[in-house]
Amino acid sequence: MSHTIRDKQKLLNRVRRIRGQVDAIERALIDEGDCLSLLQQITSCRGAMNGLLGVVLEDHIRSHLVDIDDAGDSKEVGKEQLIEIVRSYFK
Repeated sequence: MSHTIRDKQKLLNRVRRIRGQVDAIERALIDEGDCLSLLQQITSCRGAMNGLLGVVLEDHIRSHLVDIDDAGDSKEVGKEQLIEIVRSYFK
């Protein structure tokens, strides 16, 4: 994953926020918090994980699955279509 170096700090910040969300879920379970709040925390954490996965997957597609040295229009169109599909999956 050497290509992620340029965004390393952003990715680490995301992971740290997710860790905070998971810690909040754990505290809510320990404290026997109300169900609605717990469900909201869980769905927020799931959304954050999906967002992180989407960013890393998109970078992987751009860096490894498409030959970026090939300037062919069909490959560029295919790359963008694949990225749109992946983005829509994580919404």
